[in-house]
Amino acid sequence: MQKAVDVFGTWAEQGKDIGMEKGHAAAVSEMLDFAIKEREHLNKNFSFLDLGCGNGWVVRKIAEKSTCSYAHGIDGAPQMISKARKLGGGEEYILANIDEHEPTQRYDLIHSMEVLYYLENPAAILKKIANSWLNEGGRLIVGIDLYHENSDSHSWEEKVGTRMQMFKETEWVNFFMQAGFNHIKSWRANQSKDWAGTLVLTGKK
Repeated sequence: MQKAVDVFGTWAEQGKDIGMEKGHAAAVSEMLDFAIKEREHLNKNFSFLDLGCGNGWVVRKIAEKSTCSYAHGIDGAPQMISKARKLGGGEEYILANIDEHEPTQRYDLIHSMEVLYYLENPAAILKKIANSWLNEGGRLIVGIDLYHENSDSHSWEEKVGTRMQMFKETEWVNFFMQAGFNHIKSWRANQSKDWAGTLVLTGKK
């Protein structure tokens, strides 16, 4: 088994990050629409972090919002961060091990797509996000395609060749509860008759 950052670093070199962007676009748009509407309703500028930002496409998308004060991305794959910086403008990209990273600032909105189950201890990361990554009243929203109820995803660990942790939807919701999040919601984004959908989980500090 390779490390996830090594797999995705190779994918960046091979241009597979573009396919990831296209494949995740519909679900991510649904997630961001939900989160951004809330920020607009509050009528306040907001700060944004993409956890596991890849080539930075979500960061660049959010940075265009007039109400976004600043948008940052963090990823553990050097090739992804290098690509994000080349493609980016005024956004900031952080190369760091997400499991160990301690941010120097807090954010109003943190987004993550297809990242948490690659981490050593997703439940512990959720607690860290709630305790020291988010501002009071801030929101975390994550998308997960590999989960127990999505049978299509059960073979991915073997196919990709990197460790992935599979949990049920109820287990993910419990992780959010144990981390101290409030107003927790979960749903399936971009669902169809041929696709179980992206499991979306969100909560507020």
